[in-house]
Amino acid sequence: MVRDRRTAILEAAARVVARRGVRGLRMEELATEAGVSTALVYYHFKDRAGVLRHTLEFISDRADRYTSDGDGGGGPLDAREELEQSLLLEFQDLPAVRENSTAWGELRASAVFEPELRGDLARATLAWIHDVADLLSRVRPTAPAPTLTASAERLTGLLEGLSTRWLSGALPLAHARGLVKEAVAVEIERLGHPEI
Repeated sequence: MVRDRRTAILEAAARVVARRGVRGLRMEELATEAGVSTALVYYHFKDRAGVLRHTLEFISDRADRYTSDGDGGGGPLDAREELEQSLLLEFQDLPAVRENSTAWGELRASAVFEPELRGDLARATLAWIHDVADLLSRVRPTAPAPTLTASAERLTGLLEGLSTRWLSGALPLAHARGLVKEAVAVEIERLGHPEI
């Protein structure tokens, strides 16, 4: 039961942050959204900073699940297909994906003004970069680690920017996905020619 309430609070926090931003997160509103008392929110997370830190972990974990589970329909993927699919699954027109991407963007933007978010956000970003670099290393196993990391940084940065444009209606979903596929092809080609 404790786990269910904690999860309900984190789900509600992701919704509130996606809808109102980090600055709009009020503990009373969060409690109402989660269907619990404000005291219970403080019991589980101590303070607002604790809620934000755990919400970031929650949305990172949720993104890991929907980007690694795939659609399960096409059989085994080769390394390139696995990389591409992992990145493209960030662009699904599903409520949880939209909410997650919006909350991530809000947390990223708020870190400019709330330094206590920066460390946790940096760690989550580095974990994502590491995951993408690992997928890239399966495509180009002889590429040096720093080159793989730089490629992963470019791809994850591009995904964040495209996601913001897609979510705000400035970029159609199909076009965003096409740009991701092109970027993957460019990065893989570049990794095959280190002199570029």
